[in-house]
Amino acid sequence: MRGSAARLLTGIGDDCAVLRQPSGFDTLVTTDFSLEGVHFRREWHPADVVGHRCLTRGLSDIAAMGGEPVAAFLSLALPAEIQQRWIDGFFAGLHALAAKFKIPLAGGDISQSPRGIMADITVMGAVPSGQAILRSGAKEGDRIFVTGELGAPATLLAQMFEQPEKKFKPKSFPAHFYPQPQIAVARYLRERGLVTAMIDISDGLSTELAHICEESGVGAVVHKSAIPRASVGRHEVTFGFALHGGDEYQLLFTAPNGKRIPNEIAGVPVTHIGYITPERGEVMLQEEGGYSVELVPEGWEHFTSTTPGRRQKKRR
Repeated sequence: MRGSAARLLTGIGDDCAVLRQPSGFDTLVTTDFSLEGVHFRREWHPADVVGHRCLTRGLSDIAAMGGEPVAAFLSLALPAEIQQRWIDGFFAGLHALAAKFKIPLAGGDISQSPRGIMADITVMGAVPSGQAILRSGAKEGDRIFVTGELGAPATLLAQMFEQPEKKFKPKSFPAHFYPQPQIAVARYLRERGLVTAMIDISDGLSTELAHICEESGVGAVVHKSAIPRASVGRHEVTFGFALHGGDEYQLLFTAPNGKRIPNEIAGVPVTHIGYITPERGEVMLQEEGGYSVELVPEGWEHFTSTTPGRRQKKRR
């Protein structure tokens, strides 16, 4: 199952790649754009970072379904002025992450773009038949968990807007520049039957939790004090960025109340932040002091200056 490259029979060099999926597995397919000026800026993001983040987007979707990546395909459109050095750096970043998960770049296309870099990554994956983890499986009484610490990528991006001339060193801010898809965590959860619904936090905790509630026909309560906030430099990020920031590539999942979830999986911290309720679509943030407010989805919009906020709704 984990020797994904062995299933690639024919890769780059023919009109199509040829892959063989083993019996007893379902195929996962995801595609994601990385657009200059939307997901990255050349003056802020080195070429290898762009390549790494491009593949991360697809791998994280495979993780969110509990799958194993099999192969990647890339369609890349480049402006005429792009130098070969940038292209080499992009592929170095992409191939380094692909090697970590032992998946091949099995094909794709390169074309000229009239304006800006456009990279469309497609990732194929596999999951045991009938075991794909959907957004629609959460049930009343399930507990809500999140991996990692939240808010660092959006916080750094806000700092980039505030100090556009400053050079931020990628190795000093890996959560933003080199995010890691949580394939191993997802595998652990799926293999042990510990999860009922799951999604990655690419668009922010508040937005992704709303997606799970919508697809599952349930509501949720999140404990504000339980949300794991990251630090950027010597300062802890604000609740606004932890709740709404996005660009995390961590996992948000629900688990039955009777299942024990470890505090750490594959070296990644796992935090219990709330529980599922029967009130369809009603997501509440439990504040300190005995009252709750409505948690309005306000996922981060990349490269816009959005102030996180929420509408208050008191509840006994």
